[in-house]
Parts: sequence; structure tokens; C-alpha cells
Amino acid sequence: MKIIITGSLGNVAKPLTEQLAAEGHDITVVSSNESKVNEIESTGAKAAIGSITDLDFLVKTFEGADAVFAMTPPNMGGVNIVENTVNAGKNYAEAVKINNVKRLVMLSSIGAESPVENGPIKSLHHIEKLYTELDNTSVTLLRAGYFYFNFFNDIPLVKGAGIIGGNYSAEISIPLVHPNDIAQAAAEELVKTSVGKNIRYIVSDVRKAADFAKVFGAAIGKPELPWVEFSDADSLNGMLQAGLPQEMAELYTEMGRGVRTGVVQKDFIEHGSSVDGKTKLEEFSKEFSAKFNS
Repeated sequence: MKIIITGSLGNVAKPLTEQLAAEGHDITVVSSNESKVNEIESTGAKAAIGSITDLDFLVKTFEGADAVFAMTPPNMGGVNIVENTVNAGKNYAEAVKINNVKRLVMLSSIGAESPVENGPIKSLHHIEKLYTELDNTSVTLLRAGYFYFNFFNDIPLVKGAGIIGGNYSAEISIPLVHPNDIAQAAAEELVKTSVGKNIRYIVSDVRKAADFAKVFGAAIGKPELPWVEFSDADSLNGMLQAGLPQEMAELYTEMGRGVRTGVVQKDFIEHGSSVDGKTKLEEFSKEFSAKFNS
């Protein structure tokens, strides 16, 4: 199959590219970074260098494709983040439509069924709608849990203040996922003969926030590491002090509030809370420890 992978060689796209190339598929990886060409080609894939904001580039790149893995960057600039992300999704949809691509797998997120109270995830809500309106394309919305790798952002707080936390309580349960598990699921979906519009959740573990402190604390030799629930205001101010742009910090604060109120987890739970990924929190804690000590 001729498969287009967006997302350069990021945390999901790299293992996905490596797996599909090893299986003998004709893979093209879309990246905006010219310096990635050699690394992309070393996987056995071709490189398509250009901007996902350039519709003409995407139309040319998607030509003749059997399937597309569509993911949008988590931060499309410091302002108008949701609008910019949705516009990137519009370009993907248009390029798929023009080329009559028969299979599309979108990297989405838990909480994407809601248009409100989910922070940056709301952009994926609107993009999901764009893809489900494609007439001649079978679509799988791959709704992923909270990325384990996001916990790397907490390392300065753990080191500086000796705590880990968020604007939700220690008793809140959160669906989690490892990028490698997403890549495995995406690889399965891209080569699958499928019809219609489908939702698949990919989650590796579901754990209470208290477990984050317990498991990571044990891994880094700080068994008493506490989980601290912040107010929304304190959460926002902490992110601003850490250097996040105002709009992104506000979106992340809103997402935390959505976790606290259950908006983000609601549809995953109602779908039956299937946990198909292999990487449990304890296994990921080894990666957390390595990053913490590096």
C-alpha cells in the first residue's frame, strides 16, 4: 500500500513509519523540516518536505495514496491555536477529497466528542466532523488517552518543589497511552479494509492521579512524592511562569478542569473503557526515571 504519514518523525509517527516500512509498504513521511530527510529515508520511507498549511503541497503529496495517517501538531503557534489546528485539518480533508483517498486514520483524543471544556482537544472535535463528512473515504478516529510523555513536563516541578500535581484531585482516574501503542493501533487501522466512519480508543492504562505520584516517586527514589491539587488560577499561573504562552496555558487549564469534571473521560467510559495498549504506568515510569536523571 501507498501510505502517507503526517507528523514528521515524532513520538507516534516514527515507530509507525518504521513498522509500516518494515512490512513492505510504500511510505511517505510529511515533515516541515528539511534536516529530517536523511533520518526519514533511513527508515525506508520517502520524505515530503513542506508545510501542512500549504494545500497545494498536500494535494501533490497525497496523490495516488491508498491511506493517510492524519495528525495535527499539538501547538499550531502561540495564538489562535484552535483555529490554526482546525485549518490544518481542513487542508488534510481537502487533499484527501481531491485525491479520492479511500482510507484515513486520524490521531484524535479522548474528550474529542465535546466542543467545550476540553482545552486544545476542541480543535480535534471540529476536525473529526470534517473527516466524517468525507463521502468516499473510510475513516477511523483513533482517540488516544493522555500521552505518558506529557509527564516529562512535570519534571521541573518535581525537582524544584518536590511535588507533582494538576488542577484535579488525586482520586480522578485518567486514561493514559504510550506513543508506541498508538503507532501499533494506527498501523493496524491503516492497512485494514474498512467502511464507514469508526471510532477506536487506544489507551494503555487507566490510573488515578495519586498513582502518578506513587509510581513516579518510587521510580526516582522519592517514595513520599505527593500529588497536589492546584486551583485553576494556580495551575494557569504556574504554566505562565514556566514560559507557556498565555493562550496555550489557558487551554491546558481548561483541559485539566475538563478532566476534573469528567468531560474529557466521559465518552471513553461510555464506550466501554477498552484498554488495548500494552504499556502500563509502571513500565513507563522507567522512561520517566531515565528522563528525570538525564
